[in-house]
Amino acid sequence: MNLRFGYGTNGFANHRLSDALAVLADLGYDGVALTLDHHHLDPYAPGLARRVSGLATRLMELGLSVVIETGARYLLDPRRKHAPTLLHDEREVRLDFLLRAVSIASDLGAEAVSCWSGVRPPAVDAQLAWDRLVDGCARLTEAASKAGVPVGFEPEPGMFVQDLSGWRALHRALGMPRAFGLTLDLGHCRCLEPEPVADCVVAAAPWLVNVQIEDMRRGVHEHLEFGEGEIDFPPVLRALADAGYRGLVGVELPRHSHAAPDVARRSLAFLRAAAGQSGAATDRPAAAPGMRAPGQRRPSGAVPAPEVLRAALAGVDDGGWLDEALRRVAADPSVISRLFPAAARRCGRAEVLPGWTADEAARAVLLAMLPAERAAVQARALYRHGDAAEKRAVLRALPLLPVGASAVELLHDAIRTNDTRLVAAALGPYAAHLDAAAWRQAVVKCVFMGIALSCVDDLDHRADSELAAMLAGVADERHAAGRELPADAAALLARLKAEKGI
Repeated sequence: MNLRFGYGTNGFANHRLSDALAVLADLGYDGVALTLDHHHLDPYAPGLARRVSGLATRLMELGLSVVIETGARYLLDPRRKHAPTLLHDEREVRLDFLLRAVSIASDLGAEAVSCWSGVRPPAVDAQLAWDRLVDGCARLTEAASKAGVPVGFEPEPGMFVQDLSGWRALHRALGMPRAFGLTLDLGHCRCLEPEPVADCVVAAAPWLVNVQIEDMRRGVHEHLEFGEGEIDFPPVLRALADAGYRGLVGVELPRHSHAAPDVARRSLAFLRAAAGQSGAATDRPAAAPGMRAPGQRRPSGAVPAPEVLRAALAGVDDGGWLDEALRRVAADPSVISRLFPAAARRCGRAEVLPGWTADEAARAVLLAMLPAERAAVQARALYRHGDAAEKRAVLRALPLLPVGASAVELLHDAIRTNDTRLVAAALGPYAAHLDAAAWRQAVVKCVFMGIALSCVDDLDHRADSELAAMLAGVADERHAAGRELPADAAALLARLKAEKGI
């Protein structure tokens, strides 16, 4: 079965986050479900951008994918468990936390942000609670959609939305947005769903973005180690695999931190046996199309929002220069031509977010300040007259601008160059505006130039039989010359041959 297993950090509450990640990677897990909490990437502690950047690097080094969980018990209120929720009078506190989680998820290349409704406060009637929940989820989903991070809403026993029927009602009330998916806890299905767990998986499959797993008994909401409850796991895992689910299946044992390494070891051995998987690292399944493969940075499809970039620059802005620059651009867009080149000198070139240097982030924020009617003209001018770093910043900022396809000429120009940084930047998310022929040629050029294909946004979805034929031709030429394709191109070609029957 082609499944990827993760483990929740809420089951490693007595470990430093760095130590927990190392243990899980050594055991052979494919990913981690990271609960933002006081001791595990506190989103309210100082230096968040630096800490997120360091964590992104560490996850890449360990080859771990990540899902962001938001179920910390006392992070928002030291006296009330899980409070406030989106149902409380102070719901904006919860929404702020969830929006922070989305930003962190985007910067880490996370596969989803998971959340739940919470318990309805006694003083809040059911209709008001529902209205508040729908409003909060709509605002969260809008932000998550812009960040390119799916929301996985989890039905939780005892909470306001506690089962799959409740999730479906909420999904309909939101207009059934694609960015609002489902986190399915398999133990919860055994606890209270009327159907068998495997049938719940089949019914939920079209909307799954995150799966949690543990053993459980009917009618008792207690997370148990595997074998201590009533779930027959092989058919459940088979249902997940047959449904084509490719996200993490995260072990959820939040009350087992006292023996975390041993429990995590036993859990992975159990799941691999139930799924018919061996323990060799080479047997790990690949990430789902569009997801970050272990050890790779996520493609740039989830471009950080301008406010995220701005926040990341808080520690490097030279004496408030960027604030003043933004004010001036808002008053007179033409001054961006003088301010844009100065960003490197005033903000530096240190990495402030994974894959984003301070000068690139500052330049993207400046471009995003332009009014819609000036954005395309100014972006073209800054690209034409800029040095390589300024050109790259323009290319990377294009998805943030209201320019439609009018700036696609800049991509064509960048792809014609022999500057690997420009070619790579041209194949980010704005490359959706390239026609298929130009896009294929650009991908092949990456192979010739030795540019990692991880820079190509939406590669898994856009790669087709014609690209496979082009890559096969390159492979034949290289083989005749005694050379081989780069590993990532060879892997792509092999996959396309299998999928397209070439």
